[in-house]
Amino acid sequence: MPKEIEHKYLVINNSFKEYATKSIAIYQGYLSKDKERTVRVRTANDLAFITVKGKNIGDTRLEFEYPIPFDEASTLLKQLCITPIIEKTRYIVEYNGNTWEIDEFKGALEGLILAEIEIPSSEYKYDIPPFIGKNVTNDVRYYNSNLIDKIPE
Repeated sequence: MPKEIEHKYLVINNSFKEYATKSIAIYQGYLSKDKERTVRVRTANDLAFITVKGKNIGDTRLEFEYPIPFDEASTLLKQLCITPIIEKTRYIVEYNGNTWEIDEFKGALEGLILAEIEIPSSEYKYDIPPFIGKNVTNDVRYYNSNLIDKIPE
């Protein structure tokens, strides 16, 4: 069964951009943001996905992600997703053998920067890059599905 084990952190400075190997323009919206499950539509540059995620239990949850046609994702984002839509730039950073995804949010969430690392087990040990701040893995305020509540329409 596909599981996502992820740790999430606040970012304390922009030095992550020096480490970034690429950036991705992301637009994402939610068809469902129920506490037990979320259904997300995302475009990432010229790719598109639909993702179903289960409820977090600590740092772990079920995750099912499938590619979908870009034009269908665009229609879903514009016509069926809960508004507003999240806009962000994701920077990919390789640091001491691990991949970090740094999300710099746009629009009403401008100034919020979150870092995520997906790991093979909750006990996995990894080095913390110099731009990483407080661990917010279990803080529901920083779930992307809850961030849309902070964006005025």
